[in-house]
Parts: sequence; structure tokens; C-alpha cells
Amino acid sequence: MTNKTTVNLLLPCFLLMILLSLAGCREDSPGRHLQLGNWYVQKGLLEDAVLEFREVIRLIPFTHQDISREKFKMLGTAHYNLALVYTKKGWWDFALEEARNSFNLQPTASHYDLVQIIKKRKELNPKKAGQ
Repeated sequence: MTNKTTVNLLLPCFLLMILLSLAGCREDSPGRHLQLGNWYVQKGLLEDAVLEFREVIRLIPFTHQDISREKFKMLGTAHYNLALVYTKKGWWDFALEEARNSFNLQPTASHYDLVQIIKKRKELNPKKAGQ
């Protein structure tokens, strides 16, 4: 019984250590939060994913003139991923705002398509659009 209990206690710790080593524990980096947010989405932990994507946005304020290309791309990706998570939660107004932010940062076809899809979805069910 003690062996089984020990394994049950150590397994989550071991998985957390692997996750932290993959994410890069060296600092509070936007890339680490972006990876962690993606991991949370894969595990279905949407509230945690929202927190991680919001942290990326907080760590890379768009007001900086000297944002590197890599951070600029991370910022656009965080907004895009946040829009997707909000759609999964049915929060259409927030999803549309984040989709527009991602398109403004990275005007790509996929970002444009996301904005259009969310707009159409809101039109189909306007009563629940603000939830």
C-alpha cells in the first residue's frame, strides 16, 4: 500500500518537473507562458490557459518601440490563442476583440478568417454573444 501511495504522490511532481524543464524555468519569459498556455489548452484547462496567454500579453506591452520580431510574433500568437480559448468558452465578444488584436498584429489569412468566423457566429446567436 505504501508503494502505491508513494507512486501516486510522486507522479504529479515528476510530471510537473518535466513540464517546467520543457518550458524553460530560467526566467519569467513570454515564451514559457505561451508554451504553458498551449499545454493547458491540450489538457482542457481553459481557465489556466487564459491566465498564461494574458501573462504573455502583459509581459510584452505593445507600447514598446523596440519589440523584437520574435516577441512581436509571440504577442500575435497569444492574442490568437486567447481568441480560440474564448470561443471554446462561448465568450464571443472577448473572442472577437482578441481575434481583431491578433489580426492587427499579424494580418494573415488565418487571423482574418478567425475574425470573420467569430463575427458570423455572433450574428447567428446575438442573445448569447456577450456571455
